[in-house]
Amino acid sequence: MSEEEKVSSHILISGHVQGVLFRAYTERLAGSLGLVGWVRNLKDGKVEVYCEGEREKVEKLIEWCRKGPPSAEVRDVELKYGEPTHQTKAFEILR
Repeated sequence: MSEEEKVSSHILISGHVQGVLFRAYTERLAGSLGLVGWVRNLKDGKVEVYCEGEREKVEKLIEWCRKGPPSAEVRDVELKYGEPTHQTKAFEILR
């Protein structure tokens, strides 16, 4: 696979997204898709995700973030795309 087919995405999810296992579900899905990066809660109540991988798989994670886990109520998703930094080797939950 060429590097042109890989992307990074920075995702900010707002709504009722903390305390509903959003990070755990995100970590599980991203890992199953073979993405690397991280997910964390922000003090303002949002969830922040950074991921890198094949464009199609990144898009699958973004689409899932628009809905979230069963107990979540996603109001808004902000996206920024970029080039992969290759600084992460796995997908993890930051605390």
